[in-house]
Order: sequence, then structure tokens, then C-alpha cells
Amino acid sequence: MSLPAAFLDSVARLIPAERRFDDPLSTLAFGTDASFYRLIPKLVIRVESEDEVVALLKLAQRVRVPVTFRAAGTSLSGQAISDSVLIVLGDNWNGREIRHQGQQIRLQPGVIGAQANAWLAPFGRKIGPDPASINACKIGGIVANNASGMCCGTAQNTYHTLAGMRLVLADGTRLDSEDPASVAAFEQSHADLLGELARLARETRANTELAARIRHKYRLKNTTGLSLNALIDYDQPLDILSHLLVGSEGTLGFISAVTYDTVIDHPNKASALIVFADVETCCNAVTVLKSQPVSAVELLDRRSLRSVQDKPGMPAFVQQLSDGACALLIESRAATQALLHEQLAQIMASLASFPMEKQVDFTEDAKENAKLWAIRKDTFPAVGAVRKTGTTVIIEDVTFPVEQLAIGVNRLIALFDKHHYDEAILFGHALEGNLHFVFTQGFNSTEEVARYQAFMDDVAQLVAVEFGGSLKAEHGTGRNMAPFVELEWGSDAYRLMWQLKRLLDPNGILNPDVVLSEDPQIHLKNLKPLPAADEIVDKCIECGFCEPVCPSKGLTLSPRQRIVMWRDIQAKKRAGSDTRELERNYQYQGIDTCAATGLCAQRCPVGINTGELVKKLRGQAAEHVKTADWLADNFHTALSGARLTLQAANGARRLLGAPRLSRLSASLSKLSHGRVPQWTPAMPQPLKAVQLSPASNDARPRVVYLAACVSRVMGPAAADREQTSLLDKTRALLEKAGYQVVFPDNQDNLCCGQPFASKGYAEQAEHKRQELINALLHASRGGLDPIYCDTSPCTLRLVQDLAETRLDLYDPVRFIRTHLVDKLEFTPQDEPIAVHVTCSTQHLGESQALIDLARRCSKQVVIPEGIHCCGFAGDKGFTTPQLNAHSLRSLKDAVQYCSEGISTSRTCEIGLSNHGGIDYHGLVYLVDRVTRARTI
Repeated sequence: MSLPAAFLDSVARLIPAERRFDDPLSTLAFGTDASFYRLIPKLVIRVESEDEVVALLKLAQRVRVPVTFRAAGTSLSGQAISDSVLIVLGDNWNGREIRHQGQQIRLQPGVIGAQANAWLAPFGRKIGPDPASINACKIGGIVANNASGMCCGTAQNTYHTLAGMRLVLADGTRLDSEDPASVAAFEQSHADLLGELARLARETRANTELAARIRHKYRLKNTTGLSLNALIDYDQPLDILSHLLVGSEGTLGFISAVTYDTVIDHPNKASALIVFADVETCCNAVTVLKSQPVSAVELLDRRSLRSVQDKPGMPAFVQQLSDGACALLIESRAATQALLHEQLAQIMASLASFPMEKQVDFTEDAKENAKLWAIRKDTFPAVGAVRKTGTTVIIEDVTFPVEQLAIGVNRLIALFDKHHYDEAILFGHALEGNLHFVFTQGFNSTEEVARYQAFMDDVAQLVAVEFGGSLKAEHGTGRNMAPFVELEWGSDAYRLMWQLKRLLDPNGILNPDVVLSEDPQIHLKNLKPLPAADEIVDKCIECGFCEPVCPSKGLTLSPRQRIVMWRDIQAKKRAGSDTRELERNYQYQGIDTCAATGLCAQRCPVGINTGELVKKLRGQAAEHVKTADWLADNFHTALSGARLTLQAANGARRLLGAPRLSRLSASLSKLSHGRVPQWTPAMPQPLKAVQLSPASNDARPRVVYLAACVSRVMGPAAADREQTSLLDKTRALLEKAGYQVVFPDNQDNLCCGQPFASKGYAEQAEHKRQELINALLHASRGGLDPIYCDTSPCTLRLVQDLAETRLDLYDPVRFIRTHLVDKLEFTPQDEPIAVHVTCSTQHLGESQALIDLARRCSKQVVIPEGIHCCGFAGDKGFTTPQLNAHSLRSLKDAVQYCSEGISTSRTCEIGLSNHGGIDYHGLVYLVDRVTRARTI
């Protein structure tokens, strides 16, 4: 059924067209979350204010149109999808208010969990929930799912650390529990609703059997069904209401802000890995650890350890463990190191009576800690990486009473064997009896669906009935456990949940079939296909972890959405469907606006670089091979042409003036579909071809200076206060530090190949790269001298597969920190500096080093939030300027008090200067300004 015309007309008057999506590409792309279900919305609306949410809910209520809310879409149980109207959060939901020195924080639902913790870090605090997806998931989802995590337990989840909430009910009414005027108005307008909540609470507390069951259920980690504990924990109706919204998965209302009581984030921590010979011994140890000063205890069964045993950095003994082995990864935290050491001794003493097969002793070393936690964190992607194409990865999470954990683990393993899930692994938050099990599942045949159904029926019977546990500990009920809520809770509690649902959402418009469903087969319907598309991306599990770092997310598609759409196009092609219109739309949305910087691979659990797919598709469409060959062979001529173009642009600026030229070039660029680059006041002036003198034979140590082609062509912008070129500034800094600067021969014909690679001309790109490597080998006397490359993207391209070439190659950050810091004296400036960490700097592992160098140079360093990639992407800033503008839309406000910005890529600095309103320069400008040669 289509949406009512009257509703669509009203929505069109309320929401601008650029924030409404109903085309096949957008609805499928937005209709995907991290679960194994798929519903395609008829309309997607990006909302930017609470007023819009209120108006939309009133419209939906009037004509009975179901709506579903979406924050980050990292949910695993099908709670963030819709076949009606999907309401997604836009940019303007990132507000925060830190109170009482970080003891409380009020957050809007669009804030990413990790960002909230970054704001609280200076106060030594954090929010209580710590889900594994905290770098991608948003506060709205954390609250709506009552998410927890490895250290959170039950005491620090949202329900137990909630200090206040602002919400919108299904009828469009607002309530802010921290605003007395809002509370008074709500008590007057909704007196009947509050009275009914009070009555239900009294009846629930009076029903001793039901009250006891609720207390038992929430003694455990539990997100199955609605939060009935609100009815016995609170007697004030407003407290009941706000706590009912926690874990309601968007079925009772919209959460527009939440205030947390924060928790202490202890700075001192240590981790150990202890392996026991069998599950029973391991789980008995958990029972003892329950009373010890531990912050996290993660259980890993033998299958999960086997899934990661061959990964680099894993302890060698993992491969030799016995078949029944079971491990605990233990972490302890404390306010001081002395207290931590006391705790570690106490923990080990408590385990002294348990025979251990192997162990890695407690370590406080951050790198060693990271290696140990990689064992736990890599288990899920390890299963994803080995699954057959076309199958999905399912992760379920259940809770057993901790005293019955050993039996529960063995019974679950027996169910894996019974239903032939041979690849299934088991791990989890052992202190809470919370186990995650991961398995691969195909839904391409009725037999596979039937196998899944039989398995889930057995799991539900085992966990909920036999052990009185939770079928959903922390991932939310969603669709896949909705048919089992009554089985777990019993008819009285289930009836009570439906009463609450109908009280708060009488017309059932909020996220139907999630948490509560009258369809006993809902968990077997609308199962998501994961068809083969390309081996580069076939392992994608559509989790969405990649999305926060993508510069095109919100402009066009995110990496997850690019993969979703390419999968759909390929499946439709195989089915004989006409995909021409989809592919036309995908050209711009999926290919042209992808920066292809590969930051997505850093966040992806299985290491997928969606940019590689995009470059491959560009390569398949590349039609100018002969031109690319000519440019590769005549690169110096191409650089001369680039200088002429910049010279012409500079002449036009002088003739027309910057404002008029900017308007004119924007129009020309739009008319030419990006073929004519867009001029901005940050556009570089041309740099004449540099005449380089031959190296002298003095006693100074030599450094080979590889000036990137952009550094050799692009000088400073006309309005830039710095009028020295990057090449001259770098050479001066190197000489100040006592180096003899040597340049490769025939430099103007050299290129790392990046411009060719980004356009899809891989063969020409590799030809130029090898040509440059050979020139550098000669210039560095066979690798004897270090090589300084002044642009980090070029460095990154060159260092790939360099092991056999003996080149000692550095980007600016690494060279300055390893070779210059001890040769220079720094006097930090007072003026604040903005730092942009380029994508390539992140890939090179030099992000923190760049920030540390900036702090050595300036007393005030600003790192703008939420900008992971500038979106300039080589020449995209010229040809697709909207990508650069979108990525840097928040930059100007973030850097308004800074005197200058620094980076390590000349092209990135063009866009940063244009959109930041301050001049951005290479790192060397700052370092040169605040240093003098150290005297011996």
C-alpha cells in the first residue's frame, strides 16, 4: 500500500525536498541497518529539529501512518527498519551540556557514544553504557535499546544512570522531565495517562508473583520486552514514564535528549588472559571473580579462540590449547597505580586454587593490553571473514544466571552441534552470565530458514524456560525475539507490556512489530539477502561501523550504503532486470562522490575498503587510456599545463576580482558537470618550475627531499599571509636542522601515481610509482639516505609494498618527530592552532604524533570534532566541490578562534582554508616559525 496523498502533501509542506527521499536507490540504502532483516521504506525523512518530529507524529497520528526512528542503524535485531516512514536524524542533534564538572551530561540523540566520552575525558568521567559499537552508535540508540557492554554490567546501563529525559509521545506531546514548566503542563494535559501508569504500578507491586519475576529478570542483563522494572522501581508516574522509554526501541515515543549521571573512568588499568582446561573450571572461576575488584571479565570458548589463533600478535600458545579449553580475559581498573597493584594481587590470590592451562599475566602496558583485547574484539569479524558469500553473520546474546553459566555454555555448544552450526563461536560478559554466540546463516532456501527456526526455538526453550534467563541481554528485542517475549516473561507480564504499548501508542503507529508483535512468524519474514557483488566487499555484514568517518555520508551514500546498492544492482542484473536507471543514479551517488580515501577500512570489522571497489568501477569505466599513457610519459608537460591553468586563474582574479571570479567559476563548474574546476579564494598561485642545484659534497648528513607534484606546482594563495612556497619552507627547515638537502633527478617528471589511481588507471599509476621508486633509490644512494616526502598522501602510496626496496621513506610528521625534534629548540606560540589529520596520516599511524607536534608548537591546539576526512580527495575539491563543502560544513565554527590551521597535504589545505575561514599550511610552516637550531 502506498502512503496517503494527504499525508505526503502535508509532509512536503513541512520538510524541504532535499530531506525527503522516496526514490528506489535512497529508500533501499536508508532501509538497511545492521540486522539480518530488510524492509524498504516508502518514504525516508531526515529531521533536523524536535518541532519537525512533533509535526510529523501529529500528521502520522491523524492518518494512522506507521513511523520508525533511526539514529546510527547499528542495531542488530531489526528495530531500525520500516516499510512505511523512516525518520532519520540529521546534523542538528549533536547538542551537549556538561554539568557539575562532568558528573552529569545532557545529550541529544545524534551524539556518537565515543564522542560523549571524549567530552567527559578531561573530567575523568564517562557515560555508563559501553557497547562494542560505541564508535558508531548514537545516544538515541543507546538509550532506546538500553545498550550496555563489556564493563557496564547492569548497574551502569542507561536505565540505572538516567537523570532526566526529554521525549515526544506518539500524539506529538513533549515532556522534559527536568523542566518544571514542561512537567506542570504535561501533568495537566495528560493527567489520565499518568493516573493509569500509577494504577498499573500499584497493581504490579501488589501482584507479588509478578513483582518477584520482574525483580529476578532484571537481576540479570535483560532487554527482552519493555522495561517493566520501571513499575516496581518507581512510584512517581513521570519517573515510570521516562524509565519505560529506556529500552523501548522507539515503540513508545521519541527521545530528544537524555541526561546521564556519569561514572568514573579510572586511568590505571591492567589486563590478563587466563586459560582453563574446561568450561566448568572457567565458569566456576567467574563465580569467584564476581566478588573481586574487576571491571570486565570476558569468556571465550575454544572455538572463538581458534577463530583468531592465526592472527598476527596472538600469543603462540593459543594454537596448542586443548579442545575443551575456555579462557577469561580479565581487566581491573583503579584510581591509582598502587591501588591497582593491590587489586591485581587480590584477584590472582582468589584464582590460586583453580588449575590453569595457560596464562598471560596482568600487564599495564597499553600495547600489550590492546593485543589481549584484540583477541576478544576480533572474534566476531573472524567469523564474518570466513563465511560463504551470500550468507549473513548473526550475533545473538543471551543471559544465564551466573551460577548456572557452566551448564548453560555446554548446553549451547550442544545446540550448535545438533543444528550443524559448526563455525559458531561463543564469548561474552561472563560476570553477568551474558553470552554472545556468532554463527553464519543463509536464508536462500526454505531448508535454511527452517534450520534457523528450529535452532532459535531450541535456544528460546533452553534459555528462557529451562534456565529462566534472558533471550536478549543487551542487543534489544527487535523483530527476531518479539515472538518469544511471552514465552520468556509469561502471560501476565506480556499482557502488561501490551497495556503499556496501547496506553502510550493507542493507534500502534510507533515501530510496529518491534518488541511486541502479534505475528508469531515475524522473526522469519523480510530476511535480508546478501548477494555476491564483488570480492572486495562480499564480506560486508552491513554493520555501519564505517559510516562516521565517511565524508559523503549525508550528502549521498555511506560505504555501507554503497555496498548495499551495488549488491542490489548486481542481483537485479543476474535476475535479468533493467538496472540502467539505478546505475545512472549510482554513478553520482556511489562513484563520483566517493573520496576513496579508505578510512572506512579502519573502522570495518573485516577490513573492507569500499574505496577500492569504487576505484575498480572507475577503472572499468575509464575510457581515456591513451591520454593516461601520454600523461604518464609526459608528466612534466602536464605539470606545465597545470601551472598555465593556475596562471590564467590568477590573471582572471586580478582582472575580475575574487568575488566575481568565484561566482562565475561556480556557474561554469556546475554547467560543465565539474569538468571546469571551481575557483575559490584559497586557490593556489602557480609556482615556477624549480631549478635545483646539484648536491654538494659537504659533511652534513643528507636527506632526499621528494617534493610532491602539487608542491612543485601550487604556491600559496594570493591572500595567504604566508607567501613562501612549501618547497622553499621545507628546504629551509631541513637545512636549519643541519641537513644537506638532495633532490631526485628529473624531478618534474616524477609522480607517485596517485592521480592515475584515483581515476581508475591502475596500470599507469603503478608505472609512475615504480619510476619514482627507482629515482629515489638512485638519489638516496641505494637507500642509504632518508627520504622526506612533503605530502602524506604521496607517502602513503609509496610505502605500500616497500619492504624489498630498502627505501627509508618518511612523511613530514614521522621525519620531524624522529629526525628534527632533537636538533631544534621549540618555543611554543600563544596563538591557537587548528589541526587537520589527513586520511593518509591516519593510515600511516601518525595521527597522535601530529597532534603531539602541534602541542609542542602551540599552547592551544584545536582538533575539530567529527571531521575525519576533508573530502577534497585529490581533485574532488575542484570537480565535485559539494563533497568538500559537505565534509567541512562544521569546520568554520570549530576553528573560529584559531589563527592558523596545519595539515600535511597541499590539496587538503585548499579546501580547509576555503571552508575554515583561516589559512591552512603544511606542518613545516608552524615548526619553522617556533624553532631555532639547537646549539651543541
